[in-house]
Amino acid sequence: MINLQEKGSLSINSENILPIIKKWLYSDADIFVREMVSNCADAITKLRKLADFGEAVGIAKDEKWEIHVTLDKEAKTISFADNGVGMTANEVRDYITQIAFSGANDFLNKYSDKLDKDNEIIGHFGLGFYSAFMVADKVQIDTLSYIEGERACRWVCEGGVEYEMTDSDRADRGTTVTLYIGDDGKDFLEQYKLRSVLLKYCGFIPVDIFFHVAGETLSHDEHEHHHDHGDHDHDEHDHDHHHHDHDHDHDTPDMLDDLSAPADDIIDADEHPTGDKPVPINDTHPLWLKPANECTDEEYKEFYHKVFTDFNDPLFWIHLNMDYPFRLKGILFFPKLKHELESIEGQVKLYNNQVFIADNIKEVIPEFLLLLKGVVDCPDLPLNVSRSFLQNDGYVNKMSGYISRKVADKLNTLFKKERETYNKYWDDISPFIKYGAMKEKEFYDKIKDSVVYKTTAGDYATLQEFSDRNTSTTGKTIYYVTNEQQQAQYIKMFTDQGMQAVILAIRLDSPFISYIESYERDYKFSRIDSDISGSLKGQDEADGDEKKARTAELEQLFRTATGNDKLRVQTEALKADVSGVILLSEQSRRMQEMSQMWGGMPNLYETDETLVLNTLNPLVNALLELQTDESRKDDVYMICQQIYDLAMMSHKPLPTEQMVKFIERSNKILSRIA
Repeated sequence: MINLQEKGSLSINSENILPIIKKWLYSDADIFVREMVSNCADAITKLRKLADFGEAVGIAKDEKWEIHVTLDKEAKTISFADNGVGMTANEVRDYITQIAFSGANDFLNKYSDKLDKDNEIIGHFGLGFYSAFMVADKVQIDTLSYIEGERACRWVCEGGVEYEMTDSDRADRGTTVTLYIGDDGKDFLEQYKLRSVLLKYCGFIPVDIFFHVAGETLSHDEHEHHHDHGDHDHDEHDHDHHHHDHDHDHDTPDMLDDLSAPADDIIDADEHPTGDKPVPINDTHPLWLKPANECTDEEYKEFYHKVFTDFNDPLFWIHLNMDYPFRLKGILFFPKLKHELESIEGQVKLYNNQVFIADNIKEVIPEFLLLLKGVVDCPDLPLNVSRSFLQNDGYVNKMSGYISRKVADKLNTLFKKERETYNKYWDDISPFIKYGAMKEKEFYDKIKDSVVYKTTAGDYATLQEFSDRNTSTTGKTIYYVTNEQQQAQYIKMFTDQGMQAVILAIRLDSPFISYIESYERDYKFSRIDSDISGSLKGQDEADGDEKKARTAELEQLFRTATGNDKLRVQTEALKADVSGVILLSEQSRRMQEMSQMWGGMPNLYETDETLVLNTLNPLVNALLELQTDESRKDDVYMICQQIYDLAMMSHKPLPTEQMVKFIERSNKILSRIA
C-alpha cells in the first residue's frame, strides 16, 4: 500500500470566505468551541442517518455516540474527538482544503429524498472549521471514515494557506481535531475557562460531551465547586446532571492516539473523586423539547435555577412549541423582580438545534421580551446567522410575532381565569407589560383589557373597572399617586371623601400614561396634587368679589413672608383638615419630567406651582386679622412660612436649607407653647 504524502495550498474562494472572516473578526474568540463541537455533532448525526438508511454497516443500535474534548495545558493543545462518520482523504480535500465546499450540503443533496423536516444537519464542517485559526497556530486532523477499507489520514496546517496530508495511526472510526493554541488563545488553556465556554455553547447539545484534562488532578473541594457551580467569573452556568437518565456506562473510546500526552495521563474533569465513571457535562434532553403537558412545575423551576442561577422561583412561564410555518420551541420565564431596575436584566438565550447562538437577539425575540429570562430554539435559523439576514427574513418576523402572541395569550388567560393570582403578580410584571405595550402596538392591542392598576383602596382594577366605581366623584379623570408616603396628605383628603386614586410609582409610568391617553381618548390622567376635584370642595360663603380680594390679600402676604414674589396663591373651601396644599398642573409636571429626561433645566416650570389655602381652616382665617396688628408681624410671617413648608412637604421633598429652617421654626413654635 502506498503511503499518503501530499502537500498543497488551500483553495480559497475569497467571495465566500471574506464575509465569514469579517464576522469572526468582530466576534468573540470563544466561538471556535461552538464550531468544533458542532462539527463533531454533525459527523455523528450523519453516521446515524446513514445507518438508518442502511448505508453504514456494523453500527450497533445501542451505539454510544460521544464527543470528547481534551485539554493539555502543558502541550498547549485542545482536541475535539467524535466517533461519527469520519472522512476519507478525498473528503478532507473537498471539505477542508476547498473552503467553498460544505460537507453537510453535499450530504443533504445526496440524501434529500430520504430526509424529512425533522432531521437536523447544521452543515458547515468546511467554514466553521476555520474558526480554529482564531486561537490556534497549528491545526491537525486525524480521521478514519466509516467506509470499510478506507485508511486513516492526517491533515496538518500551520495557519497559512499551506497544508500537508499523510497517513494517520488513528485506529477508530471518527475524527479528532487538535488545536495547537497560540498566544491569541492562551486563555482557553485554563480548564475552568474552557469548560465554561463549552457549557455556554454546548450545554444542551444532543450528543454526550465529556471533558478531560491531561496531567491535572482536581482536589475534592475544587471538583465539587467546579462541578456544581460552573465558572461564574464568566457569567456562565454549570448544568447539573441529575436530569440524565442513562442506562449504560460511558466507556471512553480510544481516540487519544494523536494527543501529546499519553492516554494514561489524561484524567476526566468530571469524574467523581470516589472513582465513579465520568458523566457528560451537557444535558442532551433539555426541558424545552419535552411536551408542556408532561413537564411538572418543579421541573420548570429546577431548569430555571440551573440555567439562570436565580435563587428565586419564577412567577410563571410560557412553553413555546410551533411546528408550522416554522419550527420553534422554548420556555420564557417571568422572573420575580426585587426592584424596578432589575427589569432590564433579562436574558433570552437563542439556540439552533440545542446549540447556543447568542443572548438577546432582538431580531428574533421581540425587544420588550428581552426583559424576561428564557430559552428559544429555532432549528430553521442557520447557526452562523448574520443580523442583516435576520432583519430581512420573513420567517424571523413571523417568529417574533408568534412569540408576542403567545405571551399576550398567556397574560390574558391568567387575567381571565386566575385573576387573584394575576393581581398578585402585577407589581412584578407591570414594568414588562408597560414597556411591551409602548414598544409594540400589536401587543398593546392584545393585552390592553388585561392591564390593571393598583389603587389606594389596596386592590387592582382595569381602567374601566376603576372608572365605573368612581363615576360619581372623578368620572373619566384617573387621579394617580406616584409616592404614597410623600403624597399621604392628598391621599387622606381623597379617602376621607370616599374617593380613590391609582398608584403609578415606577419611572415607566410617566410615558405609559401618555401612551394610554393617545389611544384611550376617553380617559385623562392627573396626579393627585395637580387639581382640586369638585368632590373635595365645600361651601365658600364669600361672594366672587370678596373671594377675589381675599385671595389677593393672602397672596401678597405669603409672597412677602416667603420672599417669593412669584408665588401663586389660590383660596378654596376644602373639606379637609389642612391649612394649605400645593398644586402643580398635570401639563406643567409632564413638561418638567420631559425637560429633566432630555437634560433640560429642572426648574423651568416650577413657577406653575400654586399654594391653595383652605378658607375653612381657622388658622388661615386668623392670618387676615392678625396681619393688621403690627406687634404680631413676626408671628404672622412665621405662620405663613410654616403653612407654606407644610404644604410643600406633602408635594415634594424640601431642599436641605429649607428643611433646616423648617425644623428650627418648628422648635421655636413648640418652645412658645411650653
